[in-house]
Amino acid sequence: MSSDTASECLFCRVVAGEVPSERVHEDDLVIAIRDIAPRAPTHILLLPRRHIASAVELTDADGPLLGRLFAAAAEIARTEGIAADGYRVVTNVGRWGGQSVDHLHLHLMGGRPFEWPPG
Repeated sequence: MSSDTASECLFCRVVAGEVPSERVHEDDLVIAIRDIAPRAPTHILLLPRRHIASAVELTDADGPLLGRLFAAAAEIARTEGIAADGYRVVTNVGRWGGQSVDHLHLHLMGGRPFEWPPG
């Protein structure tokens, strides 16, 4: 990844504090923000601080980061009161997968029932 890519990345700018966001979690590897266009009563984005374009770029070395992303999602789900009834965690990969920002992120959504397939 070039520094130009990171400087142009919306989520890198959110992580850096250049773009305002409502943060609900922050640690050395991950931040979590409320989605500005929520698709569920609770819709939070979990972003690695480090720029990774999408899940297709992940390697075995990213195991600790993935563990932190999912642990943070579980903690936030409990804090937000959606853990008991259930929630969805999803990442979109590429244009056909619905990815609109080329920075790996997890969507944590809850507060209503979801159907399968997601479509």
